[in-house]
Amino acid sequence: MSAGRLSRVVFGVYLTLFFVYLFAPLLVMSAATFNTSRFPTVIPWQGFTLSWFVELWRDGAMWRSVRVSIVVAFFVVLVAVPVGTAAALVLTSVHERARGVLYGFMVSPLLTPGVVVGIATLILWRQVGVGGGIFLIILAQSSFIACYVMLMVAARLQRFDRTQEEAALGLGASKFMVFRRVLLPFLRPALIAAAFLAVLQSFENYNTTLFVRGLDTPLTIFIASKVRTGLTPAVNALALAMIALTVLGALAYEIFRHRQKARATAG
Repeated sequence: MSAGRLSRVVFGVYLTLFFVYLFAPLLVMSAATFNTSRFPTVIPWQGFTLSWFVELWRDGAMWRSVRVSIVVAFFVVLVAVPVGTAAALVLTSVHERARGVLYGFMVSPLLTPGVVVGIATLILWRQVGVGGGIFLIILAQSSFIACYVMLMVAARLQRFDRTQEEAALGLGASKFMVFRRVLLPFLRPALIAAAFLAVLQSFENYNTTLFVRGLDTPLTIFIASKVRTGLTPAVNALALAMIALTVLGALAYEIFRHRQKARATAG
């Protein structure tokens, strides 16, 4: 066997193992949704059923936690995306000597444990009479999710040609018009990606949310409590529905993108 063919075989085996490692847990979790066992497992297989989707539909507490997570994620995007974008604009516009120090301060929330962020947020706002709840969850999550937004927007700004701004200003455009007509369209892909990342980070966050949730129960906290009191495959049914919605959304986006590209080519 030649060296080139051997390397292709090794790469193929590695790629196969990588995808098995990546998707096997999701497949097992999805299969457990259709097992009649009251525990989320596929071994032993006790029979095929769709009753766990019915249980999911009837589980009012779980749907309330989903609504809380959706509300929190929505407002986290509204807070984190503008704050992160503004931070990226400041970071890329300051002098190079000050950029390293400023960058360290701006990414420090990412390096801080989520437990510390949650406790610090709770202690700070309790001093002014604000207890735990959705408001504090949004603030606590936004404090570090904005850093992800900043990094993504800053990476996009590295490829921005500043002469476009200078040309627009030279032609009489105001700074706001330059931002709206020149910079914002260039940043749109990064902003959309950052918004989706903010939603995912908000949904999956546990450590920070646990300390600031008050009487509100987001989805991650609800599932963690169910693990202690008795987890049923209804949670698997919810996860399977979320995976299906994610895949359908990705396919819809790809179809839309290809159609837009075809129209641009035809035009």
